Amino acid sequence: MTTQIVYSNEFHKHDNKGHPENAERLKVMMDEIQKSSIFKELDFIEPKILPEKILFDVHSEEMIEQIKEISLHGDYWIDPDTYVSKFDFGTARLAAGGLVQLCENVVQGKADNAYALIRPPGHHATKNRSMGFCLFNNAAIAANELTKEDKKVLIFDPDVHHGNGTQDIFYDRKDVMYQSLHLSPHYPGTGDVREIGIGEGEGYTINAPLKYGNGNKAASKILEEIFLPVAKQFAPDVIIMSIGYDSHHLDPLGGLKYTANFYGEMIAKYQEIQPRIVCTLEGGYNLGWIGKCLLSQLGQMTGKKVEINDISEENEDVEILMKNIKNEIEKYWKI
Repeated sequence: MTTQIVYSNEFHKHDNKGHPENAERLKVMMDEIQKSSIFKELDFIEPKILPEKILFDVHSEEMIEQIKEISLHGDYWIDPDTYVSKFDFGTARLAAGGLVQLCENVVQGKADNAYALIRPPGHHATKNRSMGFCLFNNAAIAANELTKEDKKVLIFDPDVHHGNGTQDIFYDRKDVMYQSLHLSPHYPGTGDVREIGIGEGEGYTINAPLKYGNGNKAASKILEEIFLPVAKQFAPDVIIMSIGYDSHHLDPLGGLKYTANFYGEMIAKYQEIQPRIVCTLEGGYNLGWIGKCLLSQLGQMTGKKVEINDISEENEDVEILMKNIKNEIEKYWKI
C-alpha cells in the first residue's frame, strides 16, 4: 500500500511566532514521523504550485487580489485571527497545489491514499473571504478540480471548528458532499443541523454540532448511524478529509475529547466506504500531541497500525442531536 505525503519547507514561510497556527506545527509533526516505525513506508513528494487561474474557480477576484497584494510586504492581519506573511500568495498556492497533486495521484493509481502536510490551512476560507487562520480553501480547490473529471467527492471534516468556508463553497451543489463533526457553540458559529444545503445541494451538507465534552463514543455513534450510511449511498469516487487535531482532548483551542487513536479509527471507518482517501491538515495546536494524532492516521493508511497510549473521559450523550440530524436529512437519504 502506497501512502504519499506532500511536504515542503516552503510552508514554514507562513509564520507568526505568537500565533497558534505557526511554522512549529509542521516541524513537530515531521519530527514525529521521522522517528516513527512507519517512516520508511511513506512516499514523500514535493508540491507543485497551483496555477493562479484555478483560484478563480473557487474564490472571488477581490479576495484573491487582496492576498496577492498583501503578501508582497507581509506582516499584515486580515482580521484579529488571520495573518498574511510575505510571499504567502505563493505559499498558499503551493499548499493548494500540493493537495490537488495528491488527489490526482490517488485517482490515477499512483498512490493508494495520501496526506497533505500543508499550511496555511483552508476550511474557513469562503468564496469571498479569507478568515479563521485560512487564506485559500485547499480542500475546496482540490474537490472542485476532481469534479471537472466527473468525480463525486465527499469532504469529511472532524476539526473542532466548523468548516464554514467549505460548506459555503459547495452549499448549492450535489457533486460534493460535506460532512462535519464539530463543537458548538464555538468559532465560527456556523454548522447548525438545519444547514443542509440549498437548491441542487439540498441534503448534501450534513452537520453534527457536538457538545463540550463529547468524544470518541459520541462521534462514533453519529458516524455509524448517519454519516457512514449516507456516505455509502452517495458513493464518492474520492474522500478528502479536512483533518483538525484541535478536537483532541488536550488541545488548547478545543473542547471535544477525542483520543489520538480515534483519528486512525475515523480513517478506518471511511476506508470501508472508499479507500481512496486524501487528508489535508487544518487545525491542531498542542505541539506535544498533533504528531501522535498524525501517526495514528498514517499508521491506518499504510496498513501499519500505530497504537498511542492515550485515554480521555467523555460525555457520550448525543441522542437528541442524532434525532435532530435524522429529522433534517431522512427525506434525502435512507438512515
